[in-house]
Amino acid sequence: MNNKTIKDSANVPLGRLSRLASFGGLASRVAGNVLKEGAKQLSKGQKPQLQQLLITPTNIGHVADKLAQLRGAAMKVGQMLSMDAGELLPAELSNILARLRSDAKVMPHKQLVSVLKQQWGAQWITPFAQFELRPFAAASIGQVHLAYLENGDKLAVKIQYPGIKDSIDSDIDNVATLLKVAHMIPDQIKLDALLTEAKRQLHHEADYLHEAKLLLQYQQWLGDNPQFVIPNVYQQLCTDSVLVMEFIDGIPIENVASFPQAVRDNVATRLLSLFLDELFTFQLVQTDPNFANFQYQADTDTIVLLDFGATRAIDKRLSDGYAQLMQGAMTSDKALMTTAAEQIGFFQQQITAQQQRTVVDMFHQACEPLRVEGGYDFAQSDLAKRITQAAKAMSMEQEQWHTPPMDAIFIHRKLAGIYLLASKIKATIDVKQCFLDHLQTAQATTVSQ
Repeated sequence: MNNKTIKDSANVPLGRLSRLASFGGLASRVAGNVLKEGAKQLSKGQKPQLQQLLITPTNIGHVADKLAQLRGAAMKVGQMLSMDAGELLPAELSNILARLRSDAKVMPHKQLVSVLKQQWGAQWITPFAQFELRPFAAASIGQVHLAYLENGDKLAVKIQYPGIKDSIDSDIDNVATLLKVAHMIPDQIKLDALLTEAKRQLHHEADYLHEAKLLLQYQQWLGDNPQFVIPNVYQQLCTDSVLVMEFIDGIPIENVASFPQAVRDNVATRLLSLFLDELFTFQLVQTDPNFANFQYQADTDTIVLLDFGATRAIDKRLSDGYAQLMQGAMTSDKALMTTAAEQIGFFQQQITAQQQRTVVDMFHQACEPLRVEGGYDFAQSDLAKRITQAAKAMSMEQEQWHTPPMDAIFIHRKLAGIYLLASKIKATIDVKQCFLDHLQTAQATTVSQ
């Protein structure tokens, strides 16, 4: 959830017909720009090419702006493409879609109040001493407002955009069709698996009551851990479209880059350790690596954890497989890594020995911090980029011999996000020791299976 850039307000289109009309209007606008630009090039004696006419900055800007206005699944596809398709996209499209990870237009006050009345009734304001109608954060499926109860409790109220739940499947299909017809997605990118997962994930994230349960689950796990803080949930005010939480102050996690080296190292180490806890002990992973999902409280040296909508349950077999894979990578035991990769689900029956070695070698490279004694300096390494590229390649790979489970793709994305943050804040982590600290628990879990 972004709290840096709040765009101007714009009504969220309601209903399938109005949202479909938005896509139709966008397609017409793109086509008009193609004709205009083509005529301009012909007048200069140039031979225009359709692909170049379609991906002009003007057309791509229209696509990005329309996705931001529609929000919801439409905007989410842009976000997922910008993160998952990465460098396979045309540079212009990749750069502009990346804006969707941080920019969103907000609902006008009239539409916002209509949503609040629908969720809480005509007297929706009664429990509050103050309710700020201007949100302080906005994202793909909702925006967040500051409010105070009569007893003085300070709240963060996440309100879902209207019509999001009913439009998820159709919006994603419409975006996919638009991008394919406009040839804005390279032919080698196969969107089917990505779009299917986008639909499943959006339906999951659009259930705020489920997210409230996840918040409570993480509080149960981490409530006694002074290194983290998770907002309390006001369950009596929550609905499937409104999530009411305690407001917790903090600075953006990336601002830790200006703190002393020991603080930077400690913050990055704690986030990696939490990820390993999620993967091996909780078997429930918050898979969204967006930096905005973490904040830091300097006075208490505490990390604030926010936004659990993208949390995924991890199968025990998958969790055990990753424990073996990392153990094998740490000791360069390629045989153990091969067995683990097969358990995770990277290999199909028809895979050749050479193909197995290719996959295992890639994992071995990605796990190089596990083979470093002492701290691994992420600021001096391009590992985060290599891991991100490897995860993208897997998610888009056409060959069936090493197409991973979707859960594995999200695990890789989360780990890559932690490594990217470690690089951004110039942190050094003893990754090997961090893993060894978790290995005993992972092995005990495997034995009890």
